[in-house]
Amino acid sequence: MFTILPSLLAGMATAFGCLIALAAGTPGRRALAALLGGAAGVMLAVVLLDLLPAALRAGSPLEVGMGTLSGIGLLWLLDRALASRPLTAPLNRRTAYRRLGYLMAAGIALHDLPEGIAIAGAYAAGGALGPLLALSIALHNIPEGIATAAPLRMGGLKRRQILLINIIVSLFTPLGTLLGLFLIQLSPRHLSLILALAAGGMTYLIKDELLPAAQDQNPLFCWLGVLCGYALLWLAGFLK
Repeated sequence: MFTILPSLLAGMATAFGCLIALAAGTPGRRALAALLGGAAGVMLAVVLLDLLPAALRAGSPLEVGMGTLSGIGLLWLLDRALASRPLTAPLNRRTAYRRLGYLMAAGIALHDLPEGIAIAGAYAAGGALGPLLALSIALHNIPEGIATAAPLRMGGLKRRQILLINIIVSLFTPLGTLLGLFLIQLSPRHLSLILALAAGGMTYLIKDELLPAAQDQNPLFCWLGVLCGYALLWLAGFLK
């Protein structure tokens, strides 16, 4: 329960982002760039300062290297599979927006599953790694909720329908945590692999999703967000 609760809260950040979009509309380009960049900075600090060192303590460098590359490859394959689905534009523009929103929701749900597994591994490793990783994932999920709600709203869905879709997506994070806990209980040797997979998956998200999306909004505020996010986690680790 101690592990599931922060995982659930991190997942529900997607629904929180959806509520922001429904109540106040999409944030300005600078605010969105800073938020995405901050999430990237927090994730980068978690990967370099916590995930990889914890994985190396739990396993050999070869295991960590293979796990990290596997995490990157897994997320790359997932993105390619989703991107390969044809998104033909129908005559009805609302239908096009609605389909785009559904595809984005499906992609985010599939991304949230390995994130939940990563939270399980982080809490199993002990220390402050679990809460830090849950925080970074929550920050990452807020703009995802905003991004999902916008096309669904433009597609004509009712607010309660959009919120329900995002709540369902949010549940994939604790679902992944349950799966991760099962794997760790099955064999403690899975801990190093799970942590390394998480590090690889987070690295892919930073490089191919968060940073490009943030720079597209505003490059300056993107890198300010990255620096602030990384410094925040570095300071937290220095003081603990």
